[in-house]
Amino acid sequence: MILVVVVVFVALVLRLWYLQLLKGPEYRVKSENNRIHLQDIPPFRGMIYDRHDELLVDNRPSFDMYIIPEDIQDRKHLLLSLNRLIALTPDLVEGKLKEASRRYPFKPILVKKALTREELALIETNFYNLPGVMIQVKPQRNYIFREFAPHVIGYLGEIDETQLMSGKFPENKPGDFIGRYGVEMKWQNQLNGVRGGEQVEVDAAGRKLRVISRKPPVPGANIGLTIDREMQALAEKGLEGRTGAVVALDPANGEILAMASSPAFDPNLFIGRIDRDEWEQIVSSKDSPLQNRTIAGQYPPGSVFKIVVALAGLEEGLIDPDEETFCNGSYTMGSRTYHCWRRAGHGNVALHRALVESCDVYFYKLGRRLGVDKIAEYANMCGLGRTPKFDLGRDKGGLIPTSQWKLKRWGVPWQAGETISMSIGQSFVLVTPLQMAVMISAVFNGGDLYQPKVIRWVKKGKEPIYEFSPTRRRHLKVKPENLELIKDALSGAVNEPRGTGRRARSKDVIVAGKTGTAQVVTLEKERIAKAGGDLPVKFKDHAWFVAIAPKDNPRLAVAVLIEHGGHGGSAAAPVAGELIRAYLEREQESAVSNRWDD
Repeated sequence: MILVVVVVFVALVLRLWYLQLLKGPEYRVKSENNRIHLQDIPPFRGMIYDRHDELLVDNRPSFDMYIIPEDIQDRKHLLLSLNRLIALTPDLVEGKLKEASRRYPFKPILVKKALTREELALIETNFYNLPGVMIQVKPQRNYIFREFAPHVIGYLGEIDETQLMSGKFPENKPGDFIGRYGVEMKWQNQLNGVRGGEQVEVDAAGRKLRVISRKPPVPGANIGLTIDREMQALAEKGLEGRTGAVVALDPANGEILAMASSPAFDPNLFIGRIDRDEWEQIVSSKDSPLQNRTIAGQYPPGSVFKIVVALAGLEEGLIDPDEETFCNGSYTMGSRTYHCWRRAGHGNVALHRALVESCDVYFYKLGRRLGVDKIAEYANMCGLGRTPKFDLGRDKGGLIPTSQWKLKRWGVPWQAGETISMSIGQSFVLVTPLQMAVMISAVFNGGDLYQPKVIRWVKKGKEPIYEFSPTRRRHLKVKPENLELIKDALSGAVNEPRGTGRRARSKDVIVAGKTGTAQVVTLEKERIAKAGGDLPVKFKDHAWFVAIAPKDNPRLAVAVLIEHGGHGGSAAAPVAGELIRAYLEREQESAVSNRWDD
């Protein structure tokens, strides 16, 4: 008996020695991990405002459900309970737990984001029967006006494993949402903020007992846009039910007041886990709602390009502004005949009337004298064929062809007939609406091409991180008197009786502008036209209008593109006219209000 007692006693001592000395540190860590949980506190993402400090994007509370794998007592029972209470698929939860529990058994695993009020009430009511389950309140992005300027503001998406491993997102963890597009992506690190955390003591069932320590999160920086909410809303209304783009900017500094692309999308859809079918519908849509047509949509400019050709002709001394050219409605070169949009012709026209009434024959002849490479030289000088360096990036440069470009690209020489088409903005020429707005601004502001910007300020609390300042990219090296001739002609295009842009006319100020009709050329279109049938919408021409106001003291430049809209004068000019009238009326009201305040 004594021997048995001694053996048992020695065994107990050895066991205690093993547990306390050899395994002590390991079990101490496990004990602390069971007793103390580190709870993450994500920061509030910075808010986004318009140019008048009106709130566009803020945050709202999101009730997210997590599970701590180590605290689960009966996994099968838990999965069935969650399925019964909130219809959470057991296989989905099991997959997440299997993946994470091996690496992070003590870390909370996000199982369901943004619980509804009903789901939250059911979980809270049955909390004591769900060991391992915890609810965290986290900020969730809220785009207040839904489909308002989504291509500028952007949207969020869940961070993936590759991004987490890249080291570019030090403040983000699995389950976080980061900027995927627009302002949200470009200023991700500033908007994100710095996360905080809590040390929480829990009981054996994982229930919270007390907070041991807390490090508060630091909210992200706020951003002010150059966008004017009312102008943006008006631009989007003008595109309602149509595919196209509108850009409105300040010609004196490049600040973008409105940037609308249609069709648009609701960035709130991307906040939660977007339904796969819904995502497929968005990305596979033939209308490409995620594409920002203002900076990435590349279109033939049509007759708007005549501004460049006219400027090139004047600068090269190839035309006298008063010299007339006869237009009988067509121009023949070799075996091919090129028609003017007015089949009966314009008669004798000089430069002014050629721009006012958009005579094609005048520019066919001028373009042929200039040649492709000289036209390309002036187009490049006006900012076409290169990116405008938009401050959010992703802008495209379009295409201004040259004889060398075609030879390199296609292996065949440039044809004279292609110059004829190029002189009225057809052939291979491609531009974006933003480029057109920058170009018309340069013509009327004295020749300065400014970098277009949409960020006005970025502030961390009251401390400014960034403040807008104009960036002049280049100056048009042209004679001021030649710019004046172009400006007078574009004013006539809106205000003279036969001007093609008269639907943008204003009774209060002198508006100047240029219409354009960019042909959509396909064999199917030609077949339907010859048969005398009605053209489907997809075969109709694109409608352009660029405008500026007031002519002698420009404060607003506008470029409007309506895909398959037909004629620029009837489809695009009214949209630009409405924007100009609304903007100038607001300016006048503001001036009156300021006088009253003084």
